[in-house]
Amino acid sequence: MGISPDSVEKLAKFAATESLNFPLLSDEDHAVATAYGAYGEKQNYGRTYLGIIRSTFVLNEEHIITSALYNVRATGHVSRLRRELGLDS
Repeated sequence: MGISPDSVEKLAKFAATESLNFPLLSDEDHAVATAYGAYGEKQNYGRTYLGIIRSTFVLNEEHIITSALYNVRATGHVSRLRRELGLDS
C-alpha cells in the first residue's frame, strides 16, 4: 500500500495514472508519517520547516519492513521500485 498526505481524490488520480495495483491511503494529518519518521524538519534554500520526508517502506508477507528508503525522488521512483521488486509485468 502507499500512504500520502494527499487527498483521497488526488491519490485515486495518481493510482490510475501510474496503473498501480495496490491501495493508496490518505494521511492528511501526518499521523502515520510522523510514526514512521517520514514527517519532520526539512531544509530548502536555507529555510527550515516541517514537512513530508518522501519515504518508501517495503514490507514482506509477514508485514516486516525489509527496506526503508528516505528522501526518495518522485520522478521515476515508482518505476524503479517496481523493477527492483520484480513487479513489472
